[in-house]
Amino acid sequence: MTGSTDTDGGVVAVRLHSQLESIWGTPGGWARLSAVNHNIVGKRFMVLALTFFSIGGILSMLIRAQLATPDSAFIGPELYNQVFTMHGTVMMFLFAIPMFEGFAIYMLPKMLGARDLAFPRLTAYGFWCYLFGGSILIVAMVLGYAPNSGWFMYTPLSSNVYTPGINSDVWLLGITFVEISAVTAAIEITVTILKMRAPGMSLDRMPLFAWYMLGTSGMMLVGFPPLILGSILLEMERAFDLPYFDPTRGGDPLLWQHLFWLFGHPEVYIIFLPAAGVLSTIIPVFAQRPIIGYRAIVVAIIAMAFLSFGLWVHHMFTVGIPHLALAFFSAASALVTIPTAVQIFAWIATLSYGKPRFEVPMLYVAGFFAVFVLGGLTGVMLAMVPFNTQAHDSYFVVAHLHYVLVGGFVFPMLAGLYYWLPHITGRLSVHRLSIPGFWLIFIGFNLTFFMMHLTGLMGMPRRISTYPSSFGWDWLNLLSSIGGFILTMGFALVLADLVLQTRFGKRQVRDPWDAATLEWATATPPPSYNFASLPHIDRRADQLKPKEAGPALATGAGYLGFSRGRQETLAVDMTTGRVEHLMVLPQRTYLPLLTALVTGVFFLSLLFKVYWLTPFAALAAVAMFCLWPAALGEKKDLGPIDIGNGEAVPSSEETHYNLTVMANITAVIVDATLYGSLLFGALYLLVVAPGWSETLSLAPPSPMLVLALVFSAAGTALAWLARKQTERGRNPMLVQGGACLSQLLAACLLSALAFTIPDLFTHARGAISFAILVYMSLHCAVAALISGHCVWRMRGGYVSARRQTDPRLSVIWQGYALACAVLGLLFVQLLAGVGGLQ
Repeated sequence: MTGSTDTDGGVVAVRLHSQLESIWGTPGGWARLSAVNHNIVGKRFMVLALTFFSIGGILSMLIRAQLATPDSAFIGPELYNQVFTMHGTVMMFLFAIPMFEGFAIYMLPKMLGARDLAFPRLTAYGFWCYLFGGSILIVAMVLGYAPNSGWFMYTPLSSNVYTPGINSDVWLLGITFVEISAVTAAIEITVTILKMRAPGMSLDRMPLFAWYMLGTSGMMLVGFPPLILGSILLEMERAFDLPYFDPTRGGDPLLWQHLFWLFGHPEVYIIFLPAAGVLSTIIPVFAQRPIIGYRAIVVAIIAMAFLSFGLWVHHMFTVGIPHLALAFFSAASALVTIPTAVQIFAWIATLSYGKPRFEVPMLYVAGFFAVFVLGGLTGVMLAMVPFNTQAHDSYFVVAHLHYVLVGGFVFPMLAGLYYWLPHITGRLSVHRLSIPGFWLIFIGFNLTFFMMHLTGLMGMPRRISTYPSSFGWDWLNLLSSIGGFILTMGFALVLADLVLQTRFGKRQVRDPWDAATLEWATATPPPSYNFASLPHIDRRADQLKPKEAGPALATGAGYLGFSRGRQETLAVDMTTGRVEHLMVLPQRTYLPLLTALVTGVFFLSLLFKVYWLTPFAALAAVAMFCLWPAALGEKKDLGPIDIGNGEAVPSSEETHYNLTVMANITAVIVDATLYGSLLFGALYLLVVAPGWSETLSLAPPSPMLVLALVFSAAGTALAWLARKQTERGRNPMLVQGGACLSQLLAACLLSALAFTIPDLFTHARGAISFAILVYMSLHCAVAALISGHCVWRMRGGYVSARRQTDPRLSVIWQGYALACAVLGLLFVQLLAGVGGLQ
């Protein structure tokens, strides 16, 4: 009888798999370019990130070959500047962040019990932006036009005066292109974690990795906009001679440092937190007991995410910061060690009270403890102003940076690769190369970078291409270079081991590590849809039994254990995990690829200064985005829809705060952070920059500004009125059209006003006023576009009293445009009426 039941269950599972795979799957050949499934896109991210890591590693070997001996002529100073700039750029922007993005894209839906991410096409678009933006940088390097001002692009070195070619433009535009990928991933991850968990998975039942990624994505949402803004302003200065960073015309080079490090220091924790999430997942498995201090770790994650934004001046202690500010940022830099220590002690306690199994992943966990703790200790040293003043811009800082980033990211990443590779490939490692690979990496790394502490303390400055033999640095640099080649051999062994495991490893069964998280309940390798039916979670999601749950879910025992010919998944309440509505995800399409190509044309037109093409490329990109929702939505009210297990829920379109609304609110947060950074820049120049009090006062035509504000307020009021009329069952297309027209008029007025500023090119005040007015104009235009799109959706029958997603989006962006206009008016008037402060 049992055998017959198992056979029947197997038949049901095979039939359901066939039905779902025909809906969710992606065919081979050229159709693969249309893939939007998170399994495919996540693996693409990781493979491309590892490719860039290999390129960055080759560049590092060129650096160590050059510095192995004094007075070396291996590569000249100009080429050396390009090599070390590209090494830092590749490792920070093209490897570290995209690598964890790819892993999160691949693994998060499985850990959360979802079939895919919230916006699969947005993820695919982000990947193509990452590929094309990274390719711009690599191709430029091959052709000899790589950026050469350092991976931090400090002004005035990166300005036209000292870098007149396109080298700096390559960095500014290429990195901004890549950062589109980071921002889209942050929005995707945030909404997915908050809304697309398995039914019953409340916030306090989430696996710790999800908490880490939620903290990381939140930091990315507010950490990347300052860098994007700084890159835009510096490119505008280089391309159009607008003096944002020119001290002879009211600008200040230190403004770039503030904007860069507002991103740069949180980036260290953006890189570390996902790695810490990997550790918090792996350590309990090999300790054979649940993690100790779950709630304390969650609090530590939140505290670290918050504190990381109060440390950016940590990198600027020697630029002339007031003593009170130095004391504040020094204390904050030391304070952030507390949440870090909480996590480390929780991991140590888990291992101490468990029965540890020392498999290959645990070798890299042990390597993490040894390397990262040393990097943290040197970080505390650099947080102290007197020591920082002595060690600033020396090789001691280079050593600290690598101990933190390699110890805090690369070692956990390798532990995660060995832990989850059986899940990705369905094969086990033979471990013949993995153990010697680890020891070569561990020994080579410490030999390379520990010596740099000593050379730094002996006075060796960073970013130099050669040095004389009279300072006693020779033997230490030679040892560092030898260690670098040993390190490279270790990574080569690991790469060979991963390839051999993927191709020839032994086939493995579900959950070879006896883990307790949900991703191991899927088949290995996982199908396109992850789960044939969605589980209900009744306990913490790191204390499950995936070996038992997997077969039951495969036979359709959970939610949505059937096929209706659509890519269906569930969305839940953010806090309780109660099922809220049914989501129908879009299927594969070439739109993300085509949109990214058009976006690439926009950036290339700026890079090669073909400015007549730029507005056409921008309009084409907007038009491509407008095509995305064309096939989405319902033209009739559906009411409650059966999801199995005797439950029914409304569709996404009939839910007030669905995923689309949440994503737009998240996008507004990103946008507002960028605007806040711009207004911070205006205040900073007004208060700090030299040469303001001698400048004649600007007098922009205030009536035009006030009229633009009136039009923007009218648009917002009309959008709100249109939504209210929609709720009453009316068809307010004319009212919504009026909202569109009002914001369009406001955008035109603000654009005209921006180009009437008299000292636009002669003083930073005119330039920063221009930037504020252009930002206001663009967002009035965005609000007009959203309202116009709402009218189009109304004409198509996609809006009703119950289906109000589009009117809600119109109100959100109309309200944001009005808020921007009000703040912008205040700042422009402030800049116009104050001559400046000395």
